Amino acid sequence: MARRSQRGPGGGTATRDGRRARTDEQGLVPALARAVRDVEGKVRRGPLGSSGRTTFQVVALLVREERARAKADESLNESRRNEQLKRLDGVATALARTAARDTTLLQLLADDAEVPFEARELKREMLLAAGHEPPPEEVTRTVVQPDPGAERRVVPRSVVSRQLSNPFLVPDFSTPVTREPRPSHLSDWELLGPLFRAFEEGGASSCMELPEPSSLQGPGGHVLMKHQAEVVAAAAAGHRTFLLADEPGLGKTAQALLAAQAAKAYPLLVVVPNVVKTNWAREAEMWTPGHPVTVVHGDGDTVDGFADVVVVNYEILDRHVGWLGDLGFRGMVVDEAHFIKNKSSQRSRHVLQVADRIRARTVNPLMMALTGTPLINDVEDFRAIWQLLGWIDDKKPRADLMHSLVATGLTPVDPGFRPAARASVIDLGIVRRRKVDVAADIPARRVADLPVELDGEAGRSIRAAERELARRMVQRYETALVTRTSGPLSGAGADVSDVSGGIDHDLVRLVARWERDEAAKAESGENVFSMMRRIGQAKAGLAADYTAQLAHSVGKVVLFAKHVDVMDVAEQTFAQRGIRFASIRGDQTRTVRQRNVDAFVQDPEVAVAVCSLTAAGVGLNLQVASDVVLAELSWTDAEQTQAIDRVHRIGQDRPVTAWRVIAAQTVDARIATLIDAKAGLAARALDGSDAEVASSADVQLEALVLLLTDALRAR
Repeated sequence: MARRSQRGPGGGTATRDGRRARTDEQGLVPALARAVRDVEGKVRRGPLGSSGRTTFQVVALLVREERARAKADESLNESRRNEQLKRLDGVATALARTAARDTTLLQLLADDAEVPFEARELKREMLLAAGHEPPPEEVTRTVVQPDPGAERRVVPRSVVSRQLSNPFLVPDFSTPVTREPRPSHLSDWELLGPLFRAFEEGGASSCMELPEPSSLQGPGGHVLMKHQAEVVAAAAAGHRTFLLADEPGLGKTAQALLAAQAAKAYPLLVVVPNVVKTNWAREAEMWTPGHPVTVVHGDGDTVDGFADVVVVNYEILDRHVGWLGDLGFRGMVVDEAHFIKNKSSQRSRHVLQVADRIRARTVNPLMMALTGTPLINDVEDFRAIWQLLGWIDDKKPRADLMHSLVATGLTPVDPGFRPAARASVIDLGIVRRRKVDVAADIPARRVADLPVELDGEAGRSIRAAERELARRMVQRYETALVTRTSGPLSGAGADVSDVSGGIDHDLVRLVARWERDEAAKAESGENVFSMMRRIGQAKAGLAADYTAQLAHSVGKVVLFAKHVDVMDVAEQTFAQRGIRFASIRGDQTRTVRQRNVDAFVQDPEVAVAVCSLTAAGVGLNLQVASDVVLAELSWTDAEQTQAIDRVHRIGQDRPVTAWRVIAAQTVDARIATLIDAKAGLAARALDGSDAEVASSADVQLEALVLLLTDALRAR
């Protein structure tokens, strides 16, 4: 009697008595296996491009979904279910091997990882090719998500008046001339990945060719430095896109304002962090006094709709994105542009939306991104900034960049492509100057580590907590190694290959990632984040004592801390010793913050500024001091550098020393080493440095990897 066959879970067929037909190369799971083998082969040859990363993410998503479906499918008998799960485990193991070679792929496995349009399309295609019907939300090409800030949007009354009367500065409503890329030898190539990798490899210093300035004279008797005047001259000559990435302290604010004046880019929109809004208004009044400036606060009730310069902060942009996109700006400046590196955030989406609307209605607008630290963790942090400037879109280079790449005559497989591609991007408007090169009169800056021993109960408790964290990770590592494909490793995509006589470093990294991810979600319990906070609390008194000694011997000192309770301890110490201080925190109003900054700068009796690392690390000029104390470590070198450069700026006439307080023989010391290693990334990408580039994986993960590895070696 003929046997009836039915569709099996992997896309093959199964006979009625449960035996599978010979269709092992059909269905979804074999397709996933082929795809991951292809990605694994590519990553062995070098860093993955965006198409390879998309394939990796889609395979991981489908493996996760197929595992859940197989476990829930009651029509499968135990043997069939185990067979399907075993095949999926094989694909997951290959994914883990691939991620171990390129650790930047780990972020694609996070539960909250963004799934871009390209990934959704590829996922749909793979499901259809395997004979599966995509879920309804996968079939629709574009899913329109409601804008969570739409109901809060406002239009200030004075802006309505301007839109109705508009007697001055008529916006340019003509249709911009767009140059669509023509079909070329690069039309079918994935180019964004090679472009980013070109900057990771380094090369010559990243600065476009700038014209010689005709004058260094600024308004009101102010004199520009030569490097500042060069950017203004470039804008006057017609250049309209700039990634102004000068090191902090080289006067980027003045360059942007004067470039806008030279380009006649009014009205001008300036998007900034909240803490520097007042400073931008002051700088605009000083450098371009003939152009009225208005600052947007709250719902914009006090906005002057007829001003030439409109300053708005990221935090309230959602309320104003509508009228800002319609006003007819001819220029846009985004300060601290690394704030938009996460393209999935509302902040980034709103900034990019306004930029696109300005380009859609204004011919050749001035677009400037300002940041002294454009790279935080990875070269792909460039992506949102390049998109803001109109150099790329979500998938490919835009016309001007594509035209330049085509002109090289090269493809990404040619040895000379990456240097030529890097030069093409730089010529679009990257400007990066270092203090040592353009401002020789600024004294040297050095970071001096100040190791401290944590004695007493606090020190013993911290060291015990670190040992407990290491013990917990070792136990998890050993359990995973024994259970192999069951228990914690089930579906995790781990490579748990037996490493005789040694440590399975792939598994170490996976266990560290588990610990890091769980710690980020935990509201209580001991983990790497709570441990760093406790270390900061334990160091607070020692850091304050040293700051007090400096204040007595050298004068004004700036102390930076990450947590409020550390700032509280420092301020209590200064109060007990009769040392006057100014407090600069994130929860202060603009008026209070500025009053405290002015007190530190202008009052000779105020000896110390106690600053929040996040709230006061950007936009402030504290060069009246020459010594900085870093009471707590940041997770990135960029944040640390920004803090130091509140003091190491143009106008500083003394050498600057940053005293970094480090708790010896704790994870604090490991993190300091990792931060220093990651500092090489920006140097190599933008400054042409030969410094070794550290792993782009985040510092938290690497610190846990070191902690677990040391514990395993000590067994």
